[in-house]
Amino acid sequence: MKIALILDPLDGLKTYKDSSVAIMREAARRGHSLFVATQGDLLLREGVARLRTSRMDFREGDPWYHLEAATEQPPEAFDAILMRKDPPFDSEYVYSTYLLEIAERQGARVFNTPRSIRDWNEKLSIARFPQFAPPFLVTSSADEIRAFLALHGDIVVKPLDGMGGAGVFRLHAADHNIGVILETITHFERRTVMAQRYLPEIREGDKRILVIDGEPLPFALARIPKPGETRGNLAAGGTGVARPLTDRDWEIAEAVGVVLKQHGLFLVGLDVIGDSLTEVNVTSPTGMVEIAAQTDCDPAVWFVDALERACAAG
Repeated sequence: MKIALILDPLDGLKTYKDSSVAIMREAARRGHSLFVATQGDLLLREGVARLRTSRMDFREGDPWYHLEAATEQPPEAFDAILMRKDPPFDSEYVYSTYLLEIAERQGARVFNTPRSIRDWNEKLSIARFPQFAPPFLVTSSADEIRAFLALHGDIVVKPLDGMGGAGVFRLHAADHNIGVILETITHFERRTVMAQRYLPEIREGDKRILVIDGEPLPFALARIPKPGETRGNLAAGGTGVARPLTDRDWEIAEAVGVVLKQHGLFLVGLDVIGDSLTEVNVTSPTGMVEIAAQTDCDPAVWFVDALERACAAG
């Protein structure tokens, strides 16, 4: 197959833990041809979507890749296009989904489907599954958040477009900094945020469950906060420990997976704390390398197997 990946610049990828690199290595091992592009390589000319890509091969040493000269092709020339650009999910990311949606209408196969990437906000999507979500509030009003805090006594507040735990605050009813935190996170009530009841089970890990083509992998990556920290995100210093899914994890992941597949969300990372679904990550979920290193389950193998099946099915 010819596989194109839309990524951040290769020089910035951490090869020892990057899930996109793991997928690429597995695809290359099977003899598939790899082509890479950045978000800026998508364009629309006279109503027709085009994509500039460079053929990529792995090599030993530094740099770890070799790129051929970039060429411009119609997106439908590839068997699959993987949208693996990391957040932030800003206006440029939205524009990319528009262009990829046009590419789909031309016949391109895009994973995850761009419309659903755009429609499934990673924080707000838990509202689609209220039976699994913790108590939460979405608002820009400081008074509403204060009332939510008074009701629950211990909450977290987070921006709707954040990643890696950035901008997440934990608030207690007796906190002396509530006012300035709410001013900061809501930009003086000009930005909508999410508040969730604090889940003490975070001490046991914020579990990342990978769902591929609607099917959950049997292991989650529990991201355990470092001492003195509320956030389990690896980017915030958390430690990743692979664990088998619990019965509740299976219940959540299987039910959510059915809906994800219906919406063309091929690779998704569910975040589960205790028994609650807290986020649905649809942009470029990670955790593959850590799970593969600690278990007999290799998520990159699962992914490429599923991709081959999907492309063969047409």
